Amino acid sequence: MDLPKPFPILRLPFVPLQEVFKAMDPFQIINFSMISKRTKAVTKQMTFYSKYSIQLIIDEELKVSIHGSKNMTQCVYIFTSKEEKGGKVAENSRKSWNKLIVWKYSNNLIEEWKQLCKHVLEIFKKQTIDILSMTLDAFVDEKVSIINFLKTNWKSVTDCNLFQSEEENDVDEHAVYLLENIKITSNLLFLFDVKNDNFDGKIPKNLKELYLPNSHWIGYERLLEIDCKIVILEKNRISDEQWNLFIKKWIAMETHLNLVYLQIIYRNFEEFRELVLHDIPHEVVDGAVKRVLKT
Repeated sequence: MDLPKPFPILRLPFVPLQEVFKAMDPFQIINFSMISKRTKAVTKQMTFYSKYSIQLIIDEELKVSIHGSKNMTQCVYIFTSKEEKGGKVAENSRKSWNKLIVWKYSNNLIEEWKQLCKHVLEIFKKQTIDILSMTLDAFVDEKVSIINFLKTNWKSVTDCNLFQSEEENDVDEHAVYLLENIKITSNLLFLFDVKNDNFDGKIPKNLKELYLPNSHWIGYERLLEIDCKIVILEKNRISDEQWNLFIKKWIAMETHLNLVYLQIIYRNFEEFRELVLHDIPHEVVDGAVKRVLKT
């Protein structure tokens, strides 16, 4: 029996060719783009890549994650220095969602991760990183180089999540450097322990959400600098009198015009009502009651 002839995919007209690409998962698209200069050029011509989102992860391992249309398919490259893991493939499927993972062995993790990041974001025509997740005490000696790489190659980050693996590690310096050099446009999550009460990291303006569970360094002046729709603070250095003044200014629209939701953790709610809200009209709402606003 004669072997089937190879399918001449590159000879297809653009519309059917694009339909072939739509049927591919992100791994297949990237692998195809790496065959030759011609396949890379053809891959870059596709027009539906806006449906994909890219996540870069700097942890104990370096990862590049590509989410397909409507998050139905997620493909993750994991760079590892463990040779036995190289080439390992895993798949996790749930109903309409499918996750594919490939481990890539390298003895030069940072540089090969950078190369793949550039290739992926070039192929998918991304000038913005959709999600950046960084563990600040991982790859410490390379942290500035990584941040500079991100700054040089992409205009902004939509959502940024900052972590640390060991609470005793001081990661303030690298956090400040990232905030100075990376433009964050939507959500910022601080899940690391700021050591310096005078932490001078620049919180981006006009964010959608700012989550600071370890916000003991936030005083009244820093609170006034925050420009965000949703703010969640679990600790702070703001006095009862300052909270009273801030809430009055907020209600009077004298400050924080973008703020629509503020959540703070206070030692006791009744004390908060007595010491902060004593001269501010307010209503205590039962969380079990659902209210529907009709217009």
